[in-house]
Amino acid sequence: MQDGGVLQRRVASIEAVEAGLGATGYIASRPIATAIYLAQRLQKPVLVEGPAGVGKTELAKAVAGWLGLPLVRMQCYEGLDESKALYEWKYGKQLLYTQILKDKLAPVLGEATSLEQAIERLHGVGDVFFSRHFLEPRPLLRALEEPAGAVLLVDEVDKSDQEFEAFLLELLSDYQVTIPEIGTVRAAVPPLVLLTSNSMRDLGDALKRRCLHLHIGFPDPKLEARIVESRVPEAAAGLRRQIVGFVQGLRKLDLKKLPSVSETIDWARVLVLLHARELDSGLVRETLNVLLKFESDIRAADSQIAPLVFQLRQETAGAAA
Repeated sequence: MQDGGVLQRRVASIEAVEAGLGATGYIASRPIATAIYLAQRLQKPVLVEGPAGVGKTELAKAVAGWLGLPLVRMQCYEGLDESKALYEWKYGKQLLYTQILKDKLAPVLGEATSLEQAIERLHGVGDVFFSRHFLEPRPLLRALEEPAGAVLLVDEVDKSDQEFEAFLLELLSDYQVTIPEIGTVRAAVPPLVLLTSNSMRDLGDALKRRCLHLHIGFPDPKLEARIVESRVPEAAAGLRRQIVGFVQGLRKLDLKKLPSVSETIDWARVLVLLHARELDSGLVRETLNVLLKFESDIRAADSQIAPLVFQLRQETAGAAA
């Protein structure tokens, strides 16, 4: 764990963020590093939008690893509510303790002669069963209670309902929550919050106003080459250039799902595993399902494989000369 002073020093500049994330293997662009720097300094959440597979979730993991903070991840889905995101009571444990302590209830009830009197006498005892001992923290509460802070990843927030979005906005405003039976829980150190969205639905203006905005799109060839080099260092430089060039070419086609950065990395690992030194049309066709996930996309790309591979090999030969 890092104390607040250490974190302030480590997030002293945008350049420090770039270097720190780079040390974890995450190659951050300047806008990404700037967003993380401002989020920590201003204690504001960051809404990270962009297509799937461009590194939104990996960014949260890299930040946590760099800062030495626990990563608390909450995966959003339709129907998510407070009991799954914030806390819930351990009903099984409450019931078990009630059965075990059943013989202790007689002295408490005493001479109660009516249901109303019995309930009144049991009121104080009932509060015992709704104490911290029986509380099960869920991701949001765990993040608030981390004594040295945490990185809270609210993943795919666009999959949740608008009601949950409104609840989340309230919690992120003051980094606190009220549990009726216990009271208000405040974060000693506010977590660094990253919310990711694949833009499956439009998020509310209130949430967007509360957050810093960061869009991570597909990287340019230079940045993608650096990412592949970082994640698949065993790939030869010439092969790496061809891999990135081929993927960049695929993204210009009218496909149902364009290949993501994570799929570029997976493809590079596959080609290294197959001992490829350079691309050839046959090898590309055999492994194209690593990049493209729909058969219609594979068929659409088939006619472009040979000319694209030929062009890339020519460029690589020219660079070598």
